[in-house]
Amino acid sequence: MKKNIAIIMGGYSSEYEISLKSGNVVFETLDQTKYTPYRIHVFKNKWVYVDTNGKEFPVDKNNFSVTVNHSKITFQCVFNAIHGSPGEDGYMQAYFKLLNIPQTSCSMYQASLTFNKRDCLSVLRPYGINTAASFYLNFGDTVNEDAIIKKVGLPCFVKANKAGSSFGITKVYKKEDLQNAIDVAFKEDDEIIIESFLDGTEVSVGVISYKGKTKVLPITEIVSNNDFFDYKAKYLGESQEITPARLTKDQENKVNKVAKQVYEILKMTGFSRSEYIFKDGEPHLLEVNTVPGLTRESILPQQAAAAGISLSDLFDNAIEEALK
Repeated sequence: MKKNIAIIMGGYSSEYEISLKSGNVVFETLDQTKYTPYRIHVFKNKWVYVDTNGKEFPVDKNNFSVTVNHSKITFQCVFNAIHGSPGEDGYMQAYFKLLNIPQTSCSMYQASLTFNKRDCLSVLRPYGINTAASFYLNFGDTVNEDAIIKKVGLPCFVKANKAGSSFGITKVYKKEDLQNAIDVAFKEDDEIIIESFLDGTEVSVGVISYKGKTKVLPITEIVSNNDFFDYKAKYLGESQEITPARLTKDQENKVNKVAKQVYEILKMTGFSRSEYIFKDGEPHLLEVNTVPGLTRESILPQQAAAAGISLSDLFDNAIEEALK
């Protein structure tokens, strides 16, 4: 008997449009001999099932069911394609845990921890994971520009702490531009992280649970046409994403080892994509994404393809791992 799969997409953050694209790719790609997929749009003002004609049916949040033509539909599994809040920060994971409905991403704590860049890096550093020098600010804190520059140097990156897709990120070259960058970041989040600039090869490493084991996918090298891997570089084609990356065997081995170590230290499940920059020959972790882009052009599907895993197999495996 085919399983009903709810594909949640949308979300409450600036990433909702990318999430809708990811969710639709999952919807179009799932093996319909095994699954009956349902597109569920999750927004602040509505949670709805959207049928193939675009008609909307409200979701009953009490049990995450949908009623269509007087028939109640329940789901055996949820495929999480929400980038940002509430799909990547632990809220949806906790909700489905309470309802005892399996879902494809990591658990609530892992999602919440990795979504908070500052906390995630703080947890990993004692394990010897290299990171950039950083300075933290909360909204309302006094901004001491000299202290920030002394700690991280120039140029530096000012980032919203809990945001993705490069929203709220500015590369700062001069002290007089620091305050404006801080203001931009605070539009996305009430916590920010300011990091030193790491000048080196940037790579993205997908690590997934595949057939019951941790699998590191082929590495992608990021070559941005812009000053850094910003939104336009990520989504508007203003970058080169080279898979497999042009690394030495030593670099490849090092970053594979670290990426797998990060996945296992954090007790991850499901998809992950972590970003690294090589400095002095060593990979330095930037961040961990637990609901990475799933469009056909996205990095994780590119990496899966290089590993001989089709999109259909990638998504099928995610559901099967969740159902375990």
